[in-house]
Amino acid sequence: VSGSLFGVHEQVGQSGLGADAPLAARMRPRTLEEFFGQSHFLGSDKLLTRMLEADRLSSLIFYGPPGVGKTSLATVIANYTKAHFHHLSAPSASVKDIRDVIDKAKNRLAAKGTRTVLFIDEIHRFNKAQQDVLLEDVESGVLILIGATTENPFFSVNSPLISRSTVFQFEHLNQEEVFKLLQAAIKDKERGLGKYDIEVEEKALNYIALMSSGDARKALTALEVGVLSQAKRNKNITIKFNLEIAKESIQQKTIDYDGTG
Repeated sequence: VSGSLFGVHEQVGQSGLGADAPLAARMRPRTLEEFFGQSHFLGSDKLLTRMLEADRLSSLIFYGPPGVGKTSLATVIANYTKAHFHHLSAPSASVKDIRDVIDKAKNRLAAKGTRTVLFIDEIHRFNKAQQDVLLEDVESGVLILIGATTENPFFSVNSPLISRSTVFQFEHLNQEEVFKLLQAAIKDKERGLGKYDIEVEEKALNYIALMSSGDARKALTALEVGVLSQAKRNKNITIKFNLEIAKESIQQKTIDYDGTG
């Protein structure tokens, strides 16, 4: 599956990403080929891949822990489908914000035939009235809704909205996937750390991959801390990312705890 043509993005409440953005933000995948993880539904002959290939994408609910690619995959899907992309954060969005997006989506579809992807982060934070506003236009296809949540959507999202959506449960990245992501970030000269002269110990990357607990954002942040902390001391040195540096660059492995059981 290829997604080389970028869609148009309109992010509400988020600034554009530049060279000063964190490594984890800069390394967000742009195509399906650049996306790591979730091969149980995104891979050859898997459900989401089939939906994209058939151009029969319904609204989606992405459910899973932080740092596993929910926002990244929503952006890639918008690129792949050549759709306009809106981003709303549920805690700060109002019904007016939703209605504005819907009105623009209707006009865009009528004038240009362009569909709209509305990505809602933390959709479980929307109340019933906010979720109900979406129902008619999700069902009619005016909007492709992609909602992201860290909570079980079958308890936190309204049943009518769930029935109009396909739910995909995200899993933590495995150690090999995180390792490959770190390697990609080190080699990437445009968005990653490729402009630096870095000597990397494989066991250092394996350590980061293990201690990040499958969280890509945490792993990339640790790599960036280890590299930049040396680069800013002396710009002309070869940066050695060894096991000692890796241990100093990442916190201890986290243990997930759900207070609600």
